[in-house]
Amino acid sequence: MIYDFNVDEVFEMAEQVERNGAKFYREAAENVDDSDAKKLLNDFAIMEDQHEKTFAALRSELKDVEKQGTVFDPDEESILYLRALADTRVFFKKEIDTSSLKEILKAALIAEKDSIVFYLGMKELVPEKLGKDKIDSIIKEEMNHIKIIGGKLREFKK
Repeated sequence: MIYDFNVDEVFEMAEQVERNGAKFYREAAENVDDSDAKKLLNDFAIMEDQHEKTFAALRSELKDVEKQGTVFDPDEESILYLRALADTRVFFKKEIDTSSLKEILKAALIAEKDSIVFYLGMKELVPEKLGKDKIDSIIKEEMNHIKIIGGKLREFKK
């Protein structure tokens, strides 16, 4: 069975992805000894916290039609499905060399790229009338993360 989702559900999932990202960066910061690397990773965690707040604010501004369910779902299984996807597809637990800032940043870059691919896929499942165009704001935020992380990675090549 194919489900259509609304943008409210996608924003909820985006908030979860940002929480997962913040947790990833904080845990990575705990595992590095270099104080500059620790600060950078904690700054990235704060950035993820801010993006979660941004998505929550955007979500609060949605019209009622953009929050309407597309199927009868009294047990809210579609939300559980989206949460599971958010928890397993972006910033999920995997083996990362946390002794190296470079390796941490590489893993973060991959996660950010995965999130864009994921949101592009989700965008295809949201009908126009349910806020499909608003998903672009999530994608733009993730693209900004890639620019920032990519810039930090380029510093290692100098």
